[in-house]
Amino acid sequence: MKQVLLTLALLSGAALAQTAPATPTAPATPAAAPAAPAADPSTVVARVGTETITLADFDRAFRLAAARVVNAQGIPFENSYLAEFAGARADYLKQYVRDRAVYQLARAAGNKVNAATLDEQMQEARADFKSDADFAEALEATGYASADDLRAELERQGIVGAYLQSIQKRFTFGDAVVTGYYNLNKPRFTREAEACVKHILVPTQAEAQAIVKDLAAGGDFAKIAADKSQDPGSAAQGGDLGCFGQGEMVETFDKASFTGPVNQVQTVQSQFGWHVLVVTKRNAAGLVPLAEAAPLIREQLAREAAQKYLDAQVAKIATEAFPDRVTVK
Repeated sequence: MKQVLLTLALLSGAALAQTAPATPTAPATPAAAPAAPAADPSTVVARVGTETITLADFDRAFRLAAARVVNAQGIPFENSYLAEFAGARADYLKQYVRDRAVYQLARAAGNKVNAATLDEQMQEARADFKSDADFAEALEATGYASADDLRAELERQGIVGAYLQSIQKRFTFGDAVVTGYYNLNKPRFTREAEACVKHILVPTQAEAQAIVKDLAAGGDFAKIAADKSQDPGSAAQGGDLGCFGQGEMVETFDKASFTGPVNQVQTVQSQFGWHVLVVTKRNAAGLVPLAEAAPLIREQLAREAAQKYLDAQVAKIATEAFPDRVTVK
């Protein structure tokens, strides 16, 4: 739904801002043929330390990254979308090489994910589907070629996430530093009006009305969103879209978000379907108070310090990439 440039979104990820792997929440439409280079999947496209990365490895990661961008727009992924990102393949290889380097560092630091934890996560992902076929279809909608790919990504994210958190926790900043940063950077903490919204997206008005009745009877919004929302980008978050400014959403949704009642259920239609939405909060335009900004400042300073440390560690790993081998001719 958010109006973003897809290629820029694909390349905007950083090692210290790992996105949790999307768990399957919606069926995909029939997929078209993959838009991938007609090359040998075993072709070596990069080397990271002692690891050799093949074209097949890269294609699997690129497909998942593209799917996350598409899912963030509230659209199930299908292979035909890969053509939209073909021009970003060479640049994404740089990011992928870095991601693999960080993964190596995380494992070398002793981070692991318990097999039982992975089993539980996989069972939770599978539980919402009536059949293996439905689950496989939903995996396709979120960019995974198989359940094994989902499990591998859950493991990687768990290992890397623990490593990045451990780095960031090393850096702490006192009140004087935070206040000084705030006073020197007040323009950064001036915001425009924002609306914070959660929603459930369904295909028909009848389904939306049924959900409104369920909520009125005490239904749990987050659970209904996880079970029924056709927006893969927010369903796993209980329907939460976070906060956004005016003009970032499609017109009908934007109007409801900024002029509708707060903490009351609304229904609106857009080109994506019917939205059952609740505006949880609105933030007025102006300077964000120090008390509200302080946690964000501490997190930002810690992230920046951790990023510098991580950059230095990544630089110690020998890498080699061949972007011409991933370019679509």
